[in-house]
Amino acid sequence: MTSATDLDSLPGPHPGRDSDPTAPAASAESPATQPKKPPVPKPRRRRRSWRYIISPRFNRIGLLSALLVTSLSLVPSLLPRTPMMQGLVTGVAMVLGYGLGAGLRALWRFFELPIIPTRVRRPAALLTLIVLLGLLIDRIAHYTGWQNEVRELFGMPPVSSGVWIMITAIAAITGTVLLLIARTTRVVVRKIAHLLSLLMPPRVAHALSLTLSVVGVWLLVTGVLTNVFFTGANSAFSPVDLATAPGVEQPTSPMRSGSKYSNAGWDSLGRQGRNFVAGGPSVGDLNEFNEATDARMPIRVYVGLRSADTAEDRTQLLLDELIRTDAFDREALVIATSTGTGWLDAQAMSTFEYMFNGDTAIAGYQYSYLPSWISTLADQEVVREESVATFRAIQDYWSTLDPDDRPDIYLFGLSLGSYGVEAILRSPSIINEPIAGALMAGPTFLNPMHAELTDERDTGTSPALPIFDQGRTVRFTAGGDNLTHGVGLWGPSRVVYLQNGSDPVVFFSPELAWQSPAWLEAGNRAPDVSPEMGWAPVVTMLQVAIDLTAADSVPTGNGHRYSDQQFATAWAGVIGDDAWDDAQSAALSAFITEEQQGITP
Repeated sequence: MTSATDLDSLPGPHPGRDSDPTAPAASAESPATQPKKPPVPKPRRRRRSWRYIISPRFNRIGLLSALLVTSLSLVPSLLPRTPMMQGLVTGVAMVLGYGLGAGLRALWRFFELPIIPTRVRRPAALLTLIVLLGLLIDRIAHYTGWQNEVRELFGMPPVSSGVWIMITAIAAITGTVLLLIARTTRVVVRKIAHLLSLLMPPRVAHALSLTLSVVGVWLLVTGVLTNVFFTGANSAFSPVDLATAPGVEQPTSPMRSGSKYSNAGWDSLGRQGRNFVAGGPSVGDLNEFNEATDARMPIRVYVGLRSADTAEDRTQLLLDELIRTDAFDREALVIATSTGTGWLDAQAMSTFEYMFNGDTAIAGYQYSYLPSWISTLADQEVVREESVATFRAIQDYWSTLDPDDRPDIYLFGLSLGSYGVEAILRSPSIINEPIAGALMAGPTFLNPMHAELTDERDTGTSPALPIFDQGRTVRFTAGGDNLTHGVGLWGPSRVVYLQNGSDPVVFFSPELAWQSPAWLEAGNRAPDVSPEMGWAPVVTMLQVAIDLTAADSVPTGNGHRYSDQQFATAWAGVIGDDAWDDAQSAALSAFITEEQQGITP
C-alpha cells in the first residue's frame, strides 16, 4: 500500500493538495495555444544631463550644415585677418552651422513632417558630404591667396600657409567652448519643458520653454550681464586713464589746458587729454610749412572726467578755458567730440591748425574711460547729451560777440564722436546760429543721420561714397578727391563725412544677417574691398562684426584709421578752400610725417 507521503512524491496533480474537487476540469488546450499577455514596457532610462553635454555623438544634419558654414567663413571680409581672428570666426561659424542644422531637424520632427526614406536619405547625405568636403578643401586651398590679395590692398606683408596651425587650434577651442555652452542651454530648456509638461500638453510646454529661455537669455545679456560688463570695464580702464604716455610733458604755454595758467589741472585731463594738449605743431613748424612769419600758437583746451564733479561743471570749465585763452579772438574754433577714452585724432587736429597757420582754437572733452568698441554700445546717451550741452554753452557765449570779430565754429567727431556731432546738427540750437561746417570721420553704423543720407542718396550713386541732394550741404569722401563730386552749389554750411570703404565701423549692420548690402554690389564696391568678398546669411554679419575689433589695427588710410592727407582733403572741403588741392594735402602729409607731429594713442 502506498502512503500519503509517497503520494506526495509522485508527479502530477494530487486531489487533496493541488486541486479543488469542485473546480472544473482542466482544459486540454496546450500552453502554446493559450493567448500571451502583452509585455510590460520597461521604464525608459533618462540620460544624465552631464553625459549629454560631453557626449561625442553629433547630429548628422548639423555636421553637414557646420561644414557649409565653415567653408563660407573662409571667404575674405572687409579687413585682413590675423590667424587668431580667423580661428575665432571659423570656431563660431562651426557651432553656428551645427546649431542651424540640428535646429532645423528638430523642427522637422517636432511638426511631424514626412521622414525621407532611408534608401534615399543615406545616398543623399553621402553625396552632400562629398560636395561639402570638396567645397571646404577648395576654400582652404584659396584662403592664403585671398588673404594676401587683401593684405596687398592694405599695403601689408603677405602670410604663409603656416597660419593654419593657429587657425585650427583657435577654431577647435572656440568651437568646443561654444558647443558646451549650447548643450548646457539645451539641458536647461528641457528641464523647464519637463516641469511645464506637468501643467500643459507636451508640445505647448516645449514651445513655451524655448520662448522663456530665449527671453531670459536676452534679458540676462542685455540687462544684468551688460551692466556688469560695462561697470567692470569702466573700473578696469579707469586706472589706465591716470597714466601718462612716454614722452608727453606738461605744456608751459598759457594757450594750453593743463599748464600752470590753466584751471583744468594737468593730472585731471586723463591720458588722452594730456596727449592732446601736449601735442600739435609749434609756431616754427607752422611758419616753415606755410612759408610765412605770422604763425600763432594754436590754442588747445580740454576737460577730463576728473576735472570737475558734474557734467555741468565740466562744460562751464571748458568755456572758462576758452575765454581765458582768448579763443574767441581766433579765426576758427573747433568743438571736437572725442571717442570713448577721450582721444582726439592727432592728424585731424594738426592738419586743421596747419591750414589756418595756427590761428585756431580747439576744444575737447572726455565723457568716458571706455575704449571705442565698448563705448559705442555703452555711451550713446552720454555722448549725445554732453555734446549738445557743450555746444549750447559755447554757442550762447559766442552769439553775444561781434559777428565781425568772432571765429567761425566748426564741429569735429571721429567714430562715436561723429554720433555726438550729429546730435548737435539735429538740435534746435543750430537753426538760428548755423555753424560754418562739420567734419565726421568713420561714422558709426549707429549714426541715424548718416544712415538716412545713405539710404536716401541720389539715384545711381554708391553707398560707399553717396551723393545726397546733389551735394548741396553734405558730401562724402574717402580722401582721394577734393570733394568736387556733386553738381549742386555747396554752402554756406558744409558737412563732410570721411569714410574708408573698408571701415567696418561704418558698414556693419545687423541687416547683414539676412540681406546682402548694396556696397557689395557690382559698381558699388570700394577700391579697398576685396573682389572675392561675398555675402552669406548670418556669416557675413559675423565676419564684419569681428572686423570691428580690429578696425584700428590696419595701416593708416584703411579700415578705421584715417591719414593726415585724408583729413587735409576733408578739411579743405569743409572750410571751402578751393585752392587747396591734392598736391598740397600730400605735401602736408609728408611734412607732418617728417616732423613726427602729434601723439598717437
